[in-house]
Amino acid sequence: MFVGTFEHSLDDKGRVVLPVAFRNQLADRGFVSQYQGCLGVWTETGFNEMADRLLEKVREGAAPRDAVRTFAADAMQVKPDSQGRINLPQRLRELVGLDREVVVIGAIDKIEIWDAERWRTLRASADDSFLTAVNELGI
Repeated sequence: MFVGTFEHSLDDKGRVVLPVAFRNQLADRGFVSQYQGCLGVWTETGFNEMADRLLEKVREGAAPRDAVRTFAADAMQVKPDSQGRINLPQRLRELVGLDREVVVIGAIDKIEIWDAERWRTLRASADDSFLTAVNELGI
């Protein structure tokens, strides 16, 4: 499970340091791909589950086949180096607008890497969304 918020900077090679708790879960390997305006980082199991859910939605006709193509074509295998960094390919950084300052968040089943300014904007409305969901769903 991934939780917490961490502010980091990308280095000159496009690498970001993952929090210790996150990198331990990716010790063998993980996968990164674009995801809802950010980069998502999944464990191998989590990535397979995401791919399976997406394929199921395609089979049901609820998602276009291109969604699977894009998700898979953009995916890259990652493994933290000895300093806990993962490389974020330039192509993926450009897709989601990552520059220098990033926010790494735990999103329960995945890690999300956001442009810091974009995260601050999203976060301003996210609290209201959370409270509404909790109240309406009776959680």
